[in-house]
Amino acid sequence: MVRYKHIDTSPKFIPVDLRRQLLPGTFEHALCHLIDHALDLSRFDARYRNDLTGAPAFAPAMLVKC
Repeated sequence: MVRYKHIDTSPKFIPVDLRRQLLPGTFEHALCHLIDHALDLSRFDARYRNDLTGAPAFAPAMLVKC
């Protein structure tokens, strides 16, 4: 099982809340929804071998969104 880093999209010390910034009906909201719900990124999981050792990796969905 692949271990991914937890990405907090609503950090406490930065005054930007990503969930409040992505308004429904905008391109950015649609893109995030498609990446989270429609794209199958499971093929990337086979490349990671960090279930027992190694540092957690960034999730492919977060890397595609950047």
